[in-house]
Amino acid sequence: MTKLVIIGGGPAGNSCATYAARFGAEVTMIEDQIVGGAAHLLDCVPSKAMIATGGAMAFLRRSEGMGLADVEPRIDLSALRHRLDGIQDRLCRSTTSLLESQGVRIVNGRGSLLGPNLVRVTTADGEEDIEADVIVLSTGSRPRIPDWCAADGSRVLTTRHAYPPPEIPEHLVVVGSGVTGVEFVHMFQSFGSEVTLIVSRQQVLPGKDPEVAAVLEENFIERGVNLLKGARATSIEASGSAVVVTCDDGRVVNGSHALLAIGSIPNGDGLGLEEVGVETTWGYVDVDADCRSSVPSIFAAGDLSGKLPLSSVASMQGRKIAETIMGRATHGLNQVDYDKAASAIFTEPEIADVGMAEADAFAEGRKIRVTKVPFATSAKALINDDPRGFIKIISDPATGVVLGGSIVGRHAAELIAVVSIAVTAGLTVRDLYDSLLVHPTLAEVITDAAE
Repeated sequence: MTKLVIIGGGPAGNSCATYAARFGAEVTMIEDQIVGGAAHLLDCVPSKAMIATGGAMAFLRRSEGMGLADVEPRIDLSALRHRLDGIQDRLCRSTTSLLESQGVRIVNGRGSLLGPNLVRVTTADGEEDIEADVIVLSTGSRPRIPDWCAADGSRVLTTRHAYPPPEIPEHLVVVGSGVTGVEFVHMFQSFGSEVTLIVSRQQVLPGKDPEVAAVLEENFIERGVNLLKGARATSIEASGSAVVVTCDDGRVVNGSHALLAIGSIPNGDGLGLEEVGVETTWGYVDVDADCRSSVPSIFAAGDLSGKLPLSSVASMQGRKIAETIMGRATHGLNQVDYDKAASAIFTEPEIADVGMAEADAFAEGRKIRVTKVPFATSAKALINDDPRGFIKIISDPATGVVLGGSIVGRHAAELIAVVSIAVTAGLTVRDLYDSLLVHPTLAEVITDAAE
């Protein structure tokens, strides 16, 4: 029987443990914080729950367009905190129950490597050494805090301090205009905070389709968000009930709170990676296409692997590793295709994309066909009183195969699933166009774009 030890109980570790146990492995999982993953249950899930609350408030504020009147919601911070705790507890318990039902042994402690096939776990009761045929490292990541500021959890916040924050900020200064940063802008503006976003480049969401970013920027400006473009924060000083954020171009922003959304760093310290010969780059474990490290018996998945920092990717990596180590893989067909991973940004409007981006195709000199249809043409969008955004499909002009797509608008994160399946399965625009979808729905715009 294959003995598998997993250090880290996030999406990657849970998926790997579940599949490996199902295939007959003896699995031990070591987790020192929360089963389900700190990044997942303490960052991703509560942020989306708070965004859902903010979205409900924003929807009610503009509900006059749907025939309602005198609707003015207010936030109950205590009730929101109770809601977040309840969601976290429920997901943790369901994940733990699933693992235990599959015979996975869960050890509450901190694991480290003693060798290619030996793990030491330190618990409240002492130390235990566990032998393993295979070791999987899935310890996740934590918010990055630069050396030019101190996050006190009161005035200067990281993402972990903000679910929910000690109080709703009067004026929040968000440092970082990537995915996490813009989600916080949307969230706290919906809660009624004045928000300033420091944008280091000339558009929010650097690396995303400029047309997509432009829609979000326009929405932010309409909502009164202050955008400081071409500025990098160099210091944050907290004093009393205020913060002062200074930028490299001399501009200064005064606010009540500041929030850092400038990426994350891998949780690789203390694992003993260097001691056993596991090669790393900038703290991330170097892995091959099978998620195997430089030590053949040791794999890495999730944020620690340095690949796309998405829960869906982590889960898929865990499953693929389980199939590989249990002999269930078909060589060459068991590797994660990161280029086909769908992603979403839970702003308002929502943003989602998958596959090839228009700018990347042009950079490669590849011929593509781009079709775009606005939601303003959709009966369902008009029924929802929310015609913002569009659907864009990128296809091969010779074969009609769907190469990618972007969606900006309501429920984009759900709608992108249709395009994602088309990209993964190699479907054509004709396949999408010939699909008989429900009317009236937003998804119909996908077939319109395919046409």
